[in-house]
Amino acid sequence: MSELTLTLDEARRLIVDALTACDTSPENAQAVAKALVGAELAGQGGHGLRRVPAYCAQAKAGKVKGHARPSTERTRPGAVAVDGHFGFAYPALDLAISELAEMAPGQGIAMAGIRRSHHAGVAGLTVEALAERGLVALMFANAPASMAPWGGRRPLFGTDPIAFACPTEGGDPIVVDVSLSKVARGKIMAAKQKNEPIPEDWALDPDGNPTTDAVAGMAGTMIPLGEAKGTALALMVELMCAGLTGANYAYEQTSLFDDQGDAPGCGQAIIAIDPAIFGGDATGRFTQMADAIAGTEGARVPGHRRIALREKLTREGITTARSLIEEIEAIARG
Repeated sequence: MSELTLTLDEARRLIVDALTACDTSPENAQAVAKALVGAELAGQGGHGLRRVPAYCAQAKAGKVKGHARPSTERTRPGAVAVDGHFGFAYPALDLAISELAEMAPGQGIAMAGIRRSHHAGVAGLTVEALAERGLVALMFANAPASMAPWGGRRPLFGTDPIAFACPTEGGDPIVVDVSLSKVARGKIMAAKQKNEPIPEDWALDPDGNPTTDAVAGMAGTMIPLGEAKGTALALMVELMCAGLTGANYAYEQTSLFDDQGDAPGCGQAIIAIDPAIFGGDATGRFTQMADAIAGTEGARVPGHRRIALREKLTREGITTARSLIEEIEAIARG
């Protein structure tokens, strides 16, 4: 398959041009471009440039409100409600990061609940941004239903990532980012776009059978990480992201991959903690654990390989399918 390599600036400009051509404000388009390029740099292409055609179609159709501006309400001294107003998630996430970075040092702990949101992308990038501000962070995000409760056939839960990050002394933060399906659904979407098969243990077809067909996998359900444990954690995420915040549950949401129906109304919950909350040297202890992992033969500190990849791709650029770039360029031209 023919490929092209873009510099980071070229990739960002391409995304902004496509989104602004599809009824999105320049400010929101910049926030989306930053997040999608960040996903590419993290090695998560299913959350990167491949999302642009669907995002643009949804903005053009009004399924996502391209000119929406998120708003906040501090409902408690340590809590902030963020309303995404059915716009893209990334401006709402950026606002939540800013609010939490201000609130957590004074309160010791603070939480943001985001409702009427959209696709949250790579959750690890959000918690990493807080860790770079010296905070411990946890994030939960839901998405349209694609995973059934263990033993069931009806999809009620999304792939529902959980992410964690904490700072270390003089080094890169520890970042944990896991989807509660065996793989992120974006990987199946990418395989479908490339007309490639998927491994048999990624998804079930609409009849509940294992499949290697990406089209059948997108139409069916995702296989959970850790079987029943994965769906139990997905339930927790749904309760945190939607039950607590007022966002839609996964089974109430429309697809993030097409422009049909109402806005999905996704939810996200983010908790930020000052590492000095209990008076000890928590950051030093975090560093001690990171060093122990790094010093173990064959092991790696979660998040550090992604940081190395980011540095490499920042130098060399982002390589993706020529056909995808041409599709996005056509959207930008209108």
